Amino acid sequence: MPKGFDLARDLDRHWLRWTLLAWVAVMAFYIHQRWGGIYWLSLADTDDNMRLAQVRAWMGGQGWYDLRQYRMDPPRGIDIHWSRIVDLPIAGLIWFFGWFTTPAWAERLAVGFAPMLPLSITMASVALVARRLVAPLAWPLAIVFLLGCAVTIRMFWPLRIDHHGWQLAALAVTVAGLADPRRARGGAVVGLASAFSLSIGLEMLPYCASAGAVIALRWVWHRDEARRMAAYAATLGGGCALGFAAFASNANYAMRCDALTPVWLSVMVVAGALLLALAAANPANRTLRLAAAVIAGAVIAAGFALLFPQCLGRPEGVSEELARTWLSNVREAKPIYRHPFDTAFPMAVLPVIGLVGAIVASWRARGTERFVGWVAVALFGAFACAMLLWQVRAAPAAQLLAVPGATALGWIIFPWLMTRTSVLVRVLGSVVAFMLVSGLFAGLVVRWMPVDRPDPRGKMISRAGARCTSLPALATLNRVPAATVFTHVDLAPRLIVGSHHSGITGPYHRNGDAILDVHHAFQRTPADFRRIAQAHGARYLLICPNMAETTNYRSRSPGGFYAQIVRGQVPGFLERVPLPRNSPYRLWRIR
Repeated sequence: MPKGFDLARDLDRHWLRWTLLAWVAVMAFYIHQRWGGIYWLSLADTDDNMRLAQVRAWMGGQGWYDLRQYRMDPPRGIDIHWSRIVDLPIAGLIWFFGWFTTPAWAERLAVGFAPMLPLSITMASVALVARRLVAPLAWPLAIVFLLGCAVTIRMFWPLRIDHHGWQLAALAVTVAGLADPRRARGGAVVGLASAFSLSIGLEMLPYCASAGAVIALRWVWHRDEARRMAAYAATLGGGCALGFAAFASNANYAMRCDALTPVWLSVMVVAGALLLALAAANPANRTLRLAAAVIAGAVIAAGFALLFPQCLGRPEGVSEELARTWLSNVREAKPIYRHPFDTAFPMAVLPVIGLVGAIVASWRARGTERFVGWVAVALFGAFACAMLLWQVRAAPAAQLLAVPGATALGWIIFPWLMTRTSVLVRVLGSVVAFMLVSGLFAGLVVRWMPVDRPDPRGKMISRAGARCTSLPALATLNRVPAATVFTHVDLAPRLIVGSHHSGITGPYHRNGDAILDVHHAFQRTPADFRRIAQAHGARYLLICPNMAETTNYRSRSPGGFYAQIVRGQVPGFLERVPLPRNSPYRLWRIR
């Protein structure tokens, strides 16, 4: 090192530079680790496949505001409730890499690098929160804990190109804004981050609402917070309006409840206007401020209930049959206590640790400027833990929100251990403490405890899913002329990415009738299948035996069409199409 170099001072003064260097190192590691998946374009998730299909369609000339996927159920296409925001960085990277390599490789490299762009924002925001609430030099520990959040960090892996990473980045920015001592800047950051997240999708709506509630409560407690609330209100309402105008699809102009449509746009604009009015009035009496906040909340809630009663139930607006047979059985839509121990325990450990740490830090910070920030983090953490009892899809956000609290615990425990006289306590104690505070011990518990071990049937289902979604297997289907193929709901998005064929539908709730058609076709009689397939213009039937979705067909309808054909009872209107001997599929032409 240069003479006079002070590492601690450099880490403090140039923390952002060091954070970005850490991000580059992490990015290089993940690209190397997952290069095989990038090479084979192994988009395992249905949403990642559909996202790439949407980007291809847009870059191929489809309209900016037209997000229908016309390679599903052609020629009508199916309605996708997303926006183009997340398409932009993927398309930009494809365009950039296209200057140096082939179109196929440009696409592979783009889906490899794109998910890690929001990781840079997330790492910087987590580091900033640690600096503001824990200590100026605590940010490296926060980044280490973030990288240990198994469920969260998976959303930033190469190939994970759907919107989750960007929304997690917005959530991290929100927490940084809540911890900002500069009121107007902090409020504006929270408002813009919330508007950005809502313009992508409504998955983080509960957290956005919680952030707004925290800002309003801070104002109720102390009237000097009026500047923060005013900046938040203006940027939330204005940001949502701008996001709607720039990114809302044609389909999202309908009065739907599952995206930033006129329904939620009006809620956000009215909420922003009311909070702006309260901040301008800013009564000196705390009781009056509380009463005004309660009245504003009641006006928003009552207006929503009266004007949009269709949104008081499921935001997806699906039929009872679809909810019962499909949506309620989606794994990530189930509460954490309905998942196996080896799945639930690692998800829940860190959020609980983070909540404990935030409570401890709040207690230690009482009487200081950091107290309000820590209370906001603790409230956020408690809400995230409660969300896990509703749906495990909240786990990535819950783990992310746990990082500040875990960092605070580590910052208390590790220095104390370093002052012990025993070398054993300093070394071994620090290792044990790190494993406990970071939540990494949960993985060891799951590995060594004989609980919920995968059974042969589970391994068979996983193997079938991996083989049937592999690019080489899908490429063999291109020997057959391009056509509409009747296949499983969860296989169709991968089919349209990995082959030249079209499908019927994917797991997207706005297309409930088509999803039910696929389920009915496989679970009812051969005659019903033929009628439904012809109604959708399908020329081929493609199945992947033992894929997870197909096990539901067989268990629900042991005598249904799917169960019959896997037993070899093939009706006369199906003509077998030969495939390579090692193909995981079975393919028939529908006469």
